[in-house]
Amino acid sequence: MRISSSILILLLLAGDLWSAEQSRPNILWLSCEDLSPRLGCYGDDTVPTPNIDRLAHEGIRYTHAFTATGVCAPCRHTMITGLYPMQSGAQYMRTTSRSSALGEVKDPSLRTEAKNRRLYEATPPAGVRCFTEYLRMAGYYCTNNSKEDYQFVAPVTAWDESSPKAHYRNRASGQPFFAVFNNTVTHESGIHGARRSLAKTDPTKVAVPKFLPDTPVVRSDIARYYDNIIELDAWVGKKLAELKKAGLADSTIVFFFSDHGDGLPRHKRWVYDSGTHVPMIVRFPDGFKAGTTDDRLMSFIDLAPTVMDLAGLDQPAYMSGGVFTGPNASPSPEYVFMHRDRMDDTSHETIRAARDKQFQYVRNYRADLPYLQPLPYRDRAATMSEIYRLIDNNELNEDQWQWTAKTKPLEELYDTDVDPDEIHNLASDPRYFSQLAKMREALEQWEKNIDDPLATPEMEVLKNRVWPPNGKQSTTAQPEISIFQSVQGPFQVTIDCPTEGASVGYRESGSGPWTIYTAPFETDAKAIEVVAHRIGWKSSTIKKTLAGESE
Repeated sequence: MRISSSILILLLLAGDLWSAEQSRPNILWLSCEDLSPRLGCYGDDTVPTPNIDRLAHEGIRYTHAFTATGVCAPCRHTMITGLYPMQSGAQYMRTTSRSSALGEVKDPSLRTEAKNRRLYEATPPAGVRCFTEYLRMAGYYCTNNSKEDYQFVAPVTAWDESSPKAHYRNRASGQPFFAVFNNTVTHESGIHGARRSLAKTDPTKVAVPKFLPDTPVVRSDIARYYDNIIELDAWVGKKLAELKKAGLADSTIVFFFSDHGDGLPRHKRWVYDSGTHVPMIVRFPDGFKAGTTDDRLMSFIDLAPTVMDLAGLDQPAYMSGGVFTGPNASPSPEYVFMHRDRMDDTSHETIRAARDKQFQYVRNYRADLPYLQPLPYRDRAATMSEIYRLIDNNELNEDQWQWTAKTKPLEELYDTDVDPDEIHNLASDPRYFSQLAKMREALEQWEKNIDDPLATPEMEVLKNRVWPPNGKQSTTAQPEISIFQSVQGPFQVTIDCPTEGASVGYRESGSGPWTIYTAPFETDAKAIEVVAHRIGWKSSTIKKTLAGESE
């Protein structure tokens, strides 16, 4: 049953929520990090991935799933809000912290610039919520185990639990759940330093993309990646077995996906398929389209609307994504769109891209900058040391042109069917001018639709868009609380927050999850705590109010 926001409030007021919820599916996200489709079910048999392959056999395997960008924090912003990062000032990696590798920056001027860069929270338009709040208001128990990294501090109303111990088992009896479990074994850092997994992959048997040098060092890093994939597959198997043992496999929709592409050089952080094309598998408990392959285009902008649809909820008007799976799936879009902006503290870019099922179009708004810029965290990989060595010795081949190019072309166009590594730029080939023009127009229209600031300096974006008019973070207003007691009855509580679009939470026990305030409620509690928080602003302080006291 689909529930609109107005009907939801009536259900809450009527106290009849659980009868409306009991038939709803549970939804489980098994997510991982920095993984392209290097899996058996996607045609890569370098290492066995039986658990993920089985999930694909029992579900739907999506072949054209793409992230909003090739790095985690902006992607996670899109996942939790249903917005493109540029709509919130979240496009830069990262806004709330500096890289752990900042001390490894060799150029003192770059290091000083990075240290002086202002930190800030991305700030969506007023009224944007973490989509999990809508699920919680509909009765779902929402847990995140455990990475957030949304480019803002999540309101306390976003999750029932968000911690390394968060689990759906803690919900009330009969309560539907939305649960996220995130595995980090395949993260880029897994090929730095000490091993995370046993060495099982033969480096001589791995495939090396044409844009990387085919040397033993590079093959070793790729082999380590596959070793970590073996561990990831085992984890997926354990999580699915856990779900089955709990008797929940027949009532739970399972998603498996990665936050973006591989953590190898010229994969992660880039808009090419190597950085944005990810595995996406969805299994329905009733066997809906089990064992099928779907080549529709999907973007991470579709994740929040899709989960809300599966939970029987209408998506808010500010979400522009579609429903990519399930009985109510919308038609496939003609294009998906990606971006790259500042990466960590020293790599500055403005790149936008459009992708259809065959072609990738890339627009470089900072064509004056080289592809290879200082990025210490990336450079921890042995592959990067190898690339620098080969550059110094002039030993890279023509397919590896991006590593030595001093500038970038204004436009790039790749036919991914014949050039999956995206190394042969067709933008200047007259045979593709019509395709180029078509995708250029689509990209420009998308940029206009989302009011993309493009190459506007980051601190100007902060001042004029994120925290206007002076780049100073606002504080959410204190909630106003009114408490009334009927004759020999419970207290009735009304809460209001003057800050437009703020989420308001309350709790009666002084600990545990916060309830999302949607309408006046009755309570027998002697005291309640209340807090308000608009995303990107400072939270109000927690206010404790004794029963019978009113402002």
